[in-house]
Amino acid sequence: MADPYGFLKHDRADAKKRPADERLGDWGEVYLDLGADTRDKQVRTQASRCMDCGIPFCHSGSAGCPLGNLIPEWNDLVRRGDWGQASDRLHATNNFPEFTGRLCPAPCEAACVLAISHDGGGAVAIKRVEQAIADVSWEQGLVQPSQAQVTSGKRVAVVGSGPAGLAAAQQLTRAGHEVTVYERDDRLGGLLRYGIPEFKLEKKVLDRRLAQLRKEGTKFVTGCEVGVDLTVAELRSRFDAVVLAVGALRGRDDTSTPGRRLAGVHLAMDHLVPANRACEGDGPPAVDAAGKHVVIIGGGDTGADCYGTATRQGAASVVQLDQYPQPPSRRDDERSPWPVWPWILRTYPAHEEAGERKFAVAVEEFVGDEHGHVKQIRLRKVRVEKDASGRRAVVPTSEEVEVLPADLVLLAIGFEGVEHLPLLGGLGIELTARGTISCGSDWQTQAPGVFVCGDAHRGASLVVWAIAEGRSVAHAVDSFLTGSSDLPSPVIPNQLPLAVV
Repeated sequence: MADPYGFLKHDRADAKKRPADERLGDWGEVYLDLGADTRDKQVRTQASRCMDCGIPFCHSGSAGCPLGNLIPEWNDLVRRGDWGQASDRLHATNNFPEFTGRLCPAPCEAACVLAISHDGGGAVAIKRVEQAIADVSWEQGLVQPSQAQVTSGKRVAVVGSGPAGLAAAQQLTRAGHEVTVYERDDRLGGLLRYGIPEFKLEKKVLDRRLAQLRKEGTKFVTGCEVGVDLTVAELRSRFDAVVLAVGALRGRDDTSTPGRRLAGVHLAMDHLVPANRACEGDGPPAVDAAGKHVVIIGGGDTGADCYGTATRQGAASVVQLDQYPQPPSRRDDERSPWPVWPWILRTYPAHEEAGERKFAVAVEEFVGDEHGHVKQIRLRKVRVEKDASGRRAVVPTSEEVEVLPADLVLLAIGFEGVEHLPLLGGLGIELTARGTISCGSDWQTQAPGVFVCGDAHRGASLVVWAIAEGRSVAHAVDSFLTGSSDLPSPVIPNQLPLAVV
């Protein structure tokens, strides 16, 4: 750290966004392309704010980065303009920093020491620096295939091509194993492909990384549902180990509210998947917000993704509903003390573009027209309470009913866990009460030689946790196949993060 006063000289500065009206006219990423020279200069200034703390909470898995990213190291390398070394240190712990730099909510920044003071310049813009390193790495040709020098003769199947599966596959391929990734969709990427909108992650960013994995030797099979198109017996006979990275895609539904079965009321993925397919050139989306009054139920990331998608499709109006009260604009030290993930109001770029949000409300009824299609929703002010056992109860706080027009309602209220896949029954694996797949300390499930990682193991979570678990399971599989492993293992099995989003 050349300048211990860097954080006093420079305030935090986030990346600038393109004008909202411009963003709404296309599906490109929301941030402004400043040009390489301007970007590099600004990011180097931001990196100079890092204090190289004696205890760097930013890369602590319990509160900061689950990958253990060496943040102070690559911050200083960026400050000095040494992008090559910065790329090496970033890729040492993170297979896909171009994904996390765009999609991770950055628990590392919440755990930054500079985030303690409400009146200071703010946490180091770690996520911005990370994305810049990743982008420069590709621009300068620093990302090259890393091929194993010795092959093990062992074969591994990875089921699922989301970030967890891809991380596991890349690590195991580099360790010398023959790895085949199976994906039931027609394209690779899992939620990165069909769940994350184009304006958050342009798919060319995903495709260039997939090209690297192919050059390293990882094989991919699309349009194949393991357990159906490839039987369990065939899977077992062909492979020495299996990694389940099947996600937690069983969407939570709202079956108790009157009118739920009306046409026009959909789960969030019914909207996001066809919208992403349309961006891939597959034709008009089956669930389209164009010209419609859209109501999104759920205040999290998925709801914001639906929000931005609906506005780009030309919705007449967009309203996002949240049962909880509006959070404060800055950290409440009693409710969420530093360095844990703070309960604060999070405004996504989509919220700046159009529409509105309503807090502490719940739908009392979906109202349909004479054709059985939703046309309105009835809202009540509510309070969320928990009983002694921790069970949630949504309690009305007012007799007043608000009526909103609604031609399209999207339920973005979370996920219940792993889908009930034929593969699991064939392997003799039962889901936990949380809808996840359990494992031992070696990441091995109740089926010998079958391992699990990512959302399938921990429930719907962050991209950074998916990559971390993919890397950890790769270490475990490598040890299982060869007796030991030099692959890094960044997280503790079954450890849950303090940063819950």
